Amino acid sequence: MRIHELIIYKNLEQEQILNDMTFLMENYDNEYYNKEDLKSLLFECTGSILELCVDHGFEGNLWHDYLTFLLANDENAYSTSCEIVGETAGSINKVARHDFAIFKELFDYDFTAMEADLGVDCVSMILDYTGSGTHGSVFNSRIRDRICALAKSLGQTKDAEEFKASVTQFYKEFGVGKLGLHKAFRVVHDEEGVHIAPITKIAHVQLDELVGYESAKKKLVDNTEAFVKGRRANNCLLFGDAGTGKSSSIKAILNKYYDQGLRMIEVYKHQFQDLNDVIAQIKNRNYKFIIYMDDLSFEEFEIEYKYLKAVIEGGLERKPDNVLIYATSNRRHLIRESFRDKEERDEELHTNDTVQEKLSLVARFGVTIYFGKPAKKEFQEIVRQLAKRNGIEMDEEQLLLEANRWELNHGGMSGRTAQQFIDYLLGMETQP
Repeated sequence: MRIHELIIYKNLEQEQILNDMTFLMENYDNEYYNKEDLKSLLFECTGSILELCVDHGFEGNLWHDYLTFLLANDENAYSTSCEIVGETAGSINKVARHDFAIFKELFDYDFTAMEADLGVDCVSMILDYTGSGTHGSVFNSRIRDRICALAKSLGQTKDAEEFKASVTQFYKEFGVGKLGLHKAFRVVHDEEGVHIAPITKIAHVQLDELVGYESAKKKLVDNTEAFVKGRRANNCLLFGDAGTGKSSSIKAILNKYYDQGLRMIEVYKHQFQDLNDVIAQIKNRNYKFIIYMDDLSFEEFEIEYKYLKAVIEGGLERKPDNVLIYATSNRRHLIRESFRDKEERDEELHTNDTVQEKLSLVARFGVTIYFGKPAKKEFQEIVRQLAKRNGIEMDEEQLLLEANRWELNHGGMSGRTAQQFIDYLLGMETQP
């Protein structure tokens, strides 16, 4: 097999399995090698493929799934050019076609002779594999299904050109690598540096599930839609009372625009010093990235806000057009202002400069959206809607009476309190 001739796809993840399998394809009947050693290597490769595929929840022809996994995860000159925009022009297509011809040979390889010569049937066991019904620990079911569907499609292609078209269409629809296959990410800083790690399980909340705040949600949607479509958009601050749906609205925005290339990276306050490294890893990709900061606020002694201000606006290198910052906060001005600040503001001009530096952070957000506590009628409407969606059959008067009692003892009227009340009722219904 010609994997040593690969040009674009030459540095593949999990490539050791591929190297060992192609060695076996070329040498399983070579008398120079010990048959027991060859047999042992084949069992080892089969086990490695099985382990990888079970971790990812793959089913069907696991050899094809493994090869497809390599193609779907390899971020190279061709795959990153095709993500979101589809087939690109130029000579790179000729090079890609050359590599896909080699993968086509791997897809079409018949293991019958190898198994017969070595007296085993281990590969046959994984060519029509049925899983346990779970989606695995690495990918969610959505990603797993897409890769399995691509593997099946590639197994049915007639030639390298058709093979290339299928892979390219996959890159256009779903992207490539971790940034393409996943919606949301967190920042990991270890001894090797700053990494963007996928979040495999996120809340699948939708905007229409959030009762009320229609004008606030529209403002958020309008800004995000402009960003996704390549128009000018602003950094966005959602502020207001706790439990009013600020974080849920941003999660819902991600679910709404993920298929249009939107991705989200969650960053915590202590990681602001890593922001430049994070942006450097995403600025040249075809996706749109929202850097998400939840519950953003600073005490007067904290200086992390300086990193954030520099990234948003003020460095020599301006923030890339494919990056916006969305934050939620219970504070309007983000940084706590003490009575001493107020006194200094009145006493001395220079100390006033320091105060203004603290208070200016919010001005870096072009869009600010207020989420206030609902009035009693709005709270009751939220309770009604949530009860209806969850199939709770209770006299309305009794439902609202119980909800009012609940909110008095659980933080007051808010969407979160209403949801907690509904969860309480659902839990009571399931008790024996």
